Amino acid sequence: MKTIEFKAWLGGMARLSRGQRDLVREDMAGKVEADLGVKLLEDSVTDTPSCPHCQSQKLYRWGKNAELQRYRCRDCMRTFNALTHTPLAHLHYKSKWLKYQKTMIDGLSVRAAAKACGIAKNTSFKWRHRFLSAACTQQPAQMSGIVEADETFFLESKKGQRNIDRKARKRGGKASKRGLSAEQIPVLVVRDRHGETADFILSGVNAEQIKPVLKPLLNQDTLLCTDGAAVYKAVAKQEHIAHRPVNVAARKRVIAGIYHIQNVNAYHSRLKKWMVKFNGVATKYLANYLGWHRMKERFGENTSPADWLLNAINRTGQFQQRCAT
Repeated sequence: MKTIEFKAWLGGMARLSRGQRDLVREDMAGKVEADLGVKLLEDSVTDTPSCPHCQSQKLYRWGKNAELQRYRCRDCMRTFNALTHTPLAHLHYKSKWLKYQKTMIDGLSVRAAAKACGIAKNTSFKWRHRFLSAACTQQPAQMSGIVEADETFFLESKKGQRNIDRKARKRGGKASKRGLSAEQIPVLVVRDRHGETADFILSGVNAEQIKPVLKPLLNQDTLLCTDGAAVYKAVAKQEHIAHRPVNVAARKRVIAGIYHIQNVNAYHSRLKKWMVKFNGVATKYLANYLGWHRMKERFGENTSPADWLLNAINRTGQFQQRCAT
């Protein structure tokens, strides 16, 4: 808009009614939020200016594309923007991403999030899993001190699939058999006393499944606390890890005041309670929801949609820097 046109538009603001001014205020607030989202994405590139194709830092600006600044590399001559090689590449409606991240912080359903952001249900579903694709891979590399490990189980769900080999269940439903069976999907949760949490979807609760995921997290200085299952004793013995089993079946929940698995069991409880609102999560997407809950726990209450957006494009360094300031 030219300066003369802008002054004429600004002068007309005085003639607006109160309701019209409220509409203008709401519209402008939405556009300011949209600009903040785009600026956040562009700033994430300027903090780490390197070509995602060849890692060269010899760059120059190359116009704009899809609301974002585009760059060109002098070495490989390829172009990129802030979303190149990220899970959010080629998604539209960037102006609504911050609002959508707020719906994820609040844990809204796909339909509720779509209604809040003014997007289609299918778009909301696609965004959810693209935004979570980075979170589901973010696991701690190693843990320290006393480490608790225990498994929990989720009923296998083929939600959304058209051809299934059993009678369909409604809204999660119940297993056809009581107790543990092939219908239950085991998830191993490992958590230390500092709050670091890792989880793994297993195909069975045995040494062949547990050892490969548990071994990288532990070292000679850690102490593993588990229930009385023999599989943990075997793994700890093979890897020469100190192990303190707690005989929960005999109602011995705490040994010497410090050896217990109450932290990991409390995490199970929070996870299961949070999952209830989704009325059954498809097993094929279970890893995304586990990552979602880990992210909620890691970020805590004092987080913002901007933090979640940076995490979705795997710019965790910017989030850590924001936490430090």
